[in-house]
Amino acid sequence: MAPADQKIELIRSVPLFSRCDDGEVQAIASAADMIDVPAGMELVTEGQHTNEFVVIAEGGADVTQNSVKIATLWPGDFFGEIALITGGPRTATVTASERSTLLVLTDRAFWRLTEDMPTIQTSALRAVAERLHDDAV
Repeated sequence: MAPADQKIELIRSVPLFSRCDDGEVQAIASAADMIDVPAGMELVTEGQHTNEFVVIAEGGADVTQNSVKIATLWPGDFFGEIALITGGPRTATVTASERSTLLVLTDRAFWRLTEDMPTIQTSALRAVAERLHDDAV
C-alpha cells in the first residue's frame, strides 16, 4: 500500500475522523506525518502537556499509568485525541514496545485544518464527547 493510501486508511479507521468526508480525510492525510520510532522510545509521558494525536500504523506500544502497564496498543490503535482537543496533560505514558511506524497529527496542524474546514472540528468534538461519555458510563 502506498504511504498516502496508508495514511488515508488509518484516518478513516479512527473514530475521531469517522464523520469526515473524502475531502476532509484527504486534508488530514496531507497535514499528518508518518514517522518511524525505535523500540523503547517514550512517545508521551504521563502528566506532560504534549498535543499530538497518534495512530499506530505498524509495531506496538505499551501504555502505563503510575508505572503499571494497563494496555498494549497495536496497528490501528490510537491515542492523544483528548489532548489534541483539550490541550490537557497526558493521562498515561506510552512507550514503543517494538520498532513502530506512527501517523502523527500535531495540534497546530489540526487547528489550522479546522480554520479551513470547520466541519472537521465538529466531527472531532462529537467523537471526543462520545468517547468521554462512553468512559463515564
